[in-house]
Amino acid sequence: MRRLDQLLASLGYCSRSEARDWVKAGAITVRGEEADDVGERVKAEDVQVDGEPLDHPDGLLLLVNKPLGLVCSHELREGPNVYSLLPERWQRRNPPVTSVGRLDKETSGLILLTDLSPLVHRLTSPKHKVPKVYRATVDRDLAPDLVERFAAGTMLLEGEKDACAPAELKFVGTREAELTLTEGRYHQVRRMFAACGWTVLTLHRAKFGELDLGDLAPGKWRELPADFFGPVAR
Repeated sequence: MRRLDQLLASLGYCSRSEARDWVKAGAITVRGEEADDVGERVKAEDVQVDGEPLDHPDGLLLLVNKPLGLVCSHELREGPNVYSLLPERWQRRNPPVTSVGRLDKETSGLILLTDLSPLVHRLTSPKHKVPKVYRATVDRDLAPDLVERFAAGTMLLEGEKDACAPAELKFVGTREAELTLTEGRYHQVRRMFAACGWTVLTLHRAKFGELDLGDLAPGKWRELPADFFGPVAR
């Protein structure tokens, strides 16, 4: 159970001080009765705002098709971000909605957004080894020996001492390939191709684990149950 004002603020409805005004206006009910104390300890399922249940009180988990040009950072100086796609209330949640891993500004595709911090840690942990599938186009024709080089588990990236884990590379065109990784190193796909002499021109993430985008349009999202990956504390 949590204080009513803390609960409303954490879900992005209003600030704790504004909650007093909402209570005075009769906008909040607890177990069907108008609330009269912002300090009352309540269960989320007992609270309604303007007659509606609270919005995702157990946590928010979204599958988003990130367009090009957006960053996965909350730093406004880095430019437009993926969180700007979401309703304002979701952008005000605390803990804040954040991405599971990152896609850079020039990479499009599947990204998960959530305010469940333990889930972020679980899915980005090297121990979890979630397979991620990328579609890349490169600057010149692909060579057959790249498949073996990516799969060998011996590739060293510039500035790193540990070799990349084995990765599965499939050719889908003379200059287009599908790459499956179980790691999440900084700019890993681009750096792996660069280590072999190729430049990635376009990059798109198509899958994360068993999840794919389906017919989800760029800039749109699909809600997932908060426990999609198993129980997680909020």
